[in-house]
Amino acid sequence: MRHLLEIDDLTPTELGAVLALAETPDPPSVLEGRGVALLFEKPSARTRHSMEMAVVALGGHPVTVRGEEVGLDERESAEDVARTLACYHALVGARVFDHRVLDRMAALDAVPIVNMLSDKAHPLQGLADVLTIGRHFGRISGITVAYLGDANNVARSLALAVGMLGGRVRIASPLGYGMGPEDLDRLALAGVRPQLSHRVEEAVEGADVVYTDVWTSMGQEAEKAARHRAFEGFGIDEQVMSLASPEAVFMHCLPAHRGEEVAPAVVDGPQSLVWRQAENRMHAARGALAWIVQQ
Repeated sequence: MRHLLEIDDLTPTELGAVLALAETPDPPSVLEGRGVALLFEKPSARTRHSMEMAVVALGGHPVTVRGEEVGLDERESAEDVARTLACYHALVGARVFDHRVLDRMAALDAVPIVNMLSDKAHPLQGLADVLTIGRHFGRISGITVAYLGDANNVARSLALAVGMLGGRVRIASPLGYGMGPEDLDRLALAGVRPQLSHRVEEAVEGADVVYTDVWTSMGQEAEKAARHRAFEGFGIDEQVMSLASPEAVFMHCLPAHRGEEVAPAVVDGPQSLVWRQAENRMHAARGALAWIVQQ
């Protein structure tokens, strides 16, 4: 049984196969007559809609479940939730606060588990990102992606996806917000060695893709003031974009906070791919689900 908790749960060849399925205009009805449970401890408009429509496109029936309906580790253990959902569904997608919950659910091998976001990884976003880059440039290999900001779950999945497909990754973060040794060791095991910096200009110079995320993610609201001070100078505006390749594009996993991590002229401008990126969440999810069901 295969699970998708992070991009490197796939080999580079398997990652390519998932993306090929995402590109298929007439996807196979591999979920016909079957259910898929989508468990949300953390809400998300893009994740819910993209996953539900991906399941529908594969002929299945999505059932969205809120965290309070199951009470993970409060009313019922994560293991028993997984066992229960396995009685009814072909797959379980879970969007959780703590990645260890996903590890525990997957360890049972009761049903394939797909990470819809955790504090450690966001593989469905990473798949959508490389799908977007590949569709725009016609390739990933040789493309340079500059990520600015918090080296978080999005950054790690992005780095794995881009690096495993032959792209180059640069990450610029304020002191204290960069990748730790554990992250770098995991990337290295996948053959990915990002160029790390604390300087925006160093990361963006000549890059093909400039990428960022919000400075304060869900669950970090108490850190907002400190994060805004730390991330001063890391916002992406037209001047920052001018340092990149003349054909460079801007990407953001959304939601975007205009005037903070990105200027309106950039996120809403001609270089922005954010809405294609959002649409590709659905296609990437469809490819991932189709691949897992057929294993």
